[in-house]
Amino acid sequence: MDKIRIRGGQRLEGQIPISGAKNAALPLLAACLLTDETLVLRNLPHLADIATMTHLLAQHGAELSMAGEHPGGGHMGHVLKLCAAHIASTEAPYDIVRKMRASVLVLGPLLARCGQARVSLPGGCAIGTRPVDMHIRGLETLGAEIELDDGYIVANAPDGLQGGVVVFPTVSVGATENMLMAATLAKGEVVLENAAREPEVADLANCLNQMGARIEGIGSDTLRIQGVARLSGTDYSVLPDRIEAATYAIAAAITGGDVELLGAQSETMEAVIAALEQAKVTVERTDCGIRVRADGATALEGIDVTTAPYPGFPTDLQAQMMTLMTVANGAAMITETIFENRFQHVPELMRMGADITVKGATAMVRGDHDGLHGAPVMATDLRASVSLVLAGLAARGETTINRVYHLDRGYERLEEKLSGCGADIARLVE
Repeated sequence: MDKIRIRGGQRLEGQIPISGAKNAALPLLAACLLTDETLVLRNLPHLADIATMTHLLAQHGAELSMAGEHPGGGHMGHVLKLCAAHIASTEAPYDIVRKMRASVLVLGPLLARCGQARVSLPGGCAIGTRPVDMHIRGLETLGAEIELDDGYIVANAPDGLQGGVVVFPTVSVGATENMLMAATLAKGEVVLENAAREPEVADLANCLNQMGARIEGIGSDTLRIQGVARLSGTDYSVLPDRIEAATYAIAAAITGGDVELLGAQSETMEAVIAALEQAKVTVERTDCGIRVRADGATALEGIDVTTAPYPGFPTDLQAQMMTLMTVANGAAMITETIFENRFQHVPELMRMGADITVKGATAMVRGDHDGLHGAPVMATDLRASVSLVLAGLAARGETTINRVYHLDRGYERLEEKLSGCGADIARLVE
């Protein structure tokens, strides 16, 4: 199993290209099931989760072909053509779905187009319960008949999905995306209330509209969809990954570096930028993206952060921000409101010398200017993995991170991007 070795203490300086957003690309890939025409997706990141989704789509009958790199080259990502002219199977099997929670996103498109679907209950990172109840209840509101059978969601709507009003009890990105795709082919108007406002949801909605859907309220918490008889193909580019961009921004800060993030969109990162600036990190918008500068860990200030649905501070950046706070001046309080089991990185950071006390959903972090020290550590989930990379960049000595397959699910060419800015980082293949 691969490991990553980091020799810390190197200041990052240079440019890092930001890849297409994984969390936007996955529902966009699933959207190919809504039409019998070709969907072309540009700026796709090369990640394990993307490969899992394409494998799943292929077994549903979609024909996929790489169309090379984006004409802009470089960091502009891969181009993929998908055509699901004929749905060969409406079952999403356990062997594929267990690898990635986002696989459940085929449920809405299959049910809307074919009137039936059998989808395994999903897997993914072990960061807490993320029930599919809202997906099921939403589809039932639109007339679907759903039952659970031996670990599978079995859904039927032989007469098609109907219009209706779906009120999400809590904000859910996945449920919003699944319902949004299903609603495009419903008969009548579908209203989604308390919908997720994340940029990735808006990216999906914009692509669906290009395919002929009629969606209003994009970017708000109320989406109105007028169902149409069919959707067409289109050519669409995935938006840049705001989580990846913010992760590398924190990497620049924790090493006292100066890094320009090429392609990063500041308008999708306002809460993160505000937090970094409060911590005394300099963030500037440039013609090519965002520039992040810090004078060193001794100049950083501890801040309090609470995760929240967009436009709040992302839960997917909680572990990274906590790592930054381990080397800042004073105390910081990190509160996690989205997932109940997302502090699994804390024991590993403490192995490296971090001073962290967890009580319930809150972690108190006391900055230590003796600094972090290298140690062998183990990744537990995707964002926890990269928080350990950040810690290794700042630590004295050598850090070895085990179980880095988590990283490959969400960060494209991480070692290459960091080493290009001066990090001493390498993958050890065993």
